[in-house]
Amino acid sequence: MSRRPPSGPARSGDSRARNADLHCHSTASDGGLEPAALVQRAAEQGVELLALTDHDVLAGVAAARDAATRLGVPFVTGVEISVTYAGRTVHVVGLGFRLDDEDLAKGLESVRGGRLGRARAIAGELAAVGIEGAYEGALRHAGNPQLVSRTHFARYLVESGVAPDVPRVFERYLAEGKPGYVPQRWAGLPQAVGWIRAAGGVAVIAHPGRYRGGDTWLWSLCSDFRAAGGIAIEVVSSSHTADDVERFAQVAREFGFEASRGSDFHAPGETHAELGRAAPLPRDLVPVWHRFA
Repeated sequence: MSRRPPSGPARSGDSRARNADLHCHSTASDGGLEPAALVQRAAEQGVELLALTDHDVLAGVAAARDAATRLGVPFVTGVEISVTYAGRTVHVVGLGFRLDDEDLAKGLESVRGGRLGRARAIAGELAAVGIEGAYEGALRHAGNPQLVSRTHFARYLVESGVAPDVPRVFERYLAEGKPGYVPQRWAGLPQAVGWIRAAGGVAVIAHPGRYRGGDTWLWSLCSDFRAAGGIAIEVVSSSHTADDVERFAQVAREFGFEASRGSDFHAPGETHAELGRAAPLPRDLVPVWHRFA
């Protein structure tokens, strides 16, 4: 098995090595910290440019931006949009958009619409394998009841002693093909990228190492993403191994993508990388944050 990229803040000698964390979550979606507390933690970890990218919602961005201003942390608007592509769920991060854009807000509302129905279906699947009360348990962990997600179910299952930690819950119950997995139809790829671009932002393929579609599927995703106006890919993510970083750096070169970096931080002790502690980008890549820094 390939080792993970070395942890530690990026060197700040030039813009490529800036300690930018452009992927993390708060209680506005499935994170464990309130937006202001998340920014405080990022500041303590030496983050030099931060984007809060909650799932399909902008509710925490204003509070995070205000906290970042107070703490002197440069801040970029962000969101992570759920997309259905070729029968699989992928995520597209939007960065640097206008927070008051009405079309983006309406698009995200449409994506959120199916979450409660999916949550009830997940609870039903878990009940079928003997895990009762999962829907109510997940809701207790959801800061925003309209955005109850698999992560909230995972936290309830850990709390109930079904599994020792969140990653193990996903492996056993919530990943594709497992007893509690329920597919969902999200936004289309051109739709999501279009909302971001129309709001003045840039679109980024999130954590591509998590998708199991194979090389041909990935090539198609990147081609269609670029055709829709996407311009960047997350080369460094907490879910990427060292081999993944090398692979997606090459993808960035081949497609002319700029490169992004993010911890995908959700909660203390729950994710592989602390805020601001992901590996630095390969030095020959163009960092997407040159647009914001």
